[in-house]
Parts: sequence; C-alpha cells; structure tokens
Amino acid sequence: MVNKIVGWLVLVPLCAVLIAFALANRHLVAVNLNPFAAPADASAAGYGIPLFVILYVVLLIGVLLGGTASWFAQGPHRRRERHWRREAQHLSEELDAMRKSSGEVRKGPMAEVDDLLELR
Repeated sequence: MVNKIVGWLVLVPLCAVLIAFALANRHLVAVNLNPFAAPADASAAGYGIPLFVILYVVLLIGVLLGGTASWFAQGPHRRRERHWRREAQHLSEELDAMRKSSGEVRKGPMAEVDDLLELR
C-alpha cells in the first residue's frame, strides 16, 4: 500500500512536469541525419520534428539500453540461480527416494492438521 502511495506521489508530479515540458517545447527543430551537411544549406534542413518528441525518444532509447545492459549484467546471477535451483530439486528427489526406500513416511505441510482431525 505504501508503495502505491509513494508511486502516486512521484508519478503524478513527474507526469505533470513532462506534460508541461511538452507544451512548452512544441516548436519544430530541424533534425538532419547527415552530420557533414552545412547547416545553412536549405536542402539539408532535415525534418521538422517537435523538440519534446526528440527528447522523449532519446529518453526511451536510454531506458531501453539501460534495461538491456542490466539484463546482460545479471546473466551470471540468473545462471547461478538456475544451477542452485536444479541442485535443490535433485537433492529433494534424492531425499524422497531415500525416504521411500527406508520406509519413512514423509509428512507434508498439512500433516499436523491431518493429525489433529484424526483425533476427533
């Protein structure tokens, strides 16, 4: 519940600031994909795009690149996690097999409840 409240307290003002920024920067800027063209050249004027669109696209690209970089950085951790999960599963299966061969009855999480119900 606290996370939702804090999220709203952060996201609502952030959205208001982004909307105000977009409204204040609606003018068109020339975007030219040729870095060698002279800026005064009329044919090299490029495309007219609102400034806020350019900044939002750059922000989105940065978020995507950061997420991708952190995903790759966490790869070794995920690999270790899979290894230890498989190891725990293997050991659990081995323990079950040993219990079955020795005749020991494995009690599940509800075994205590079952014992209490049998007493009635």
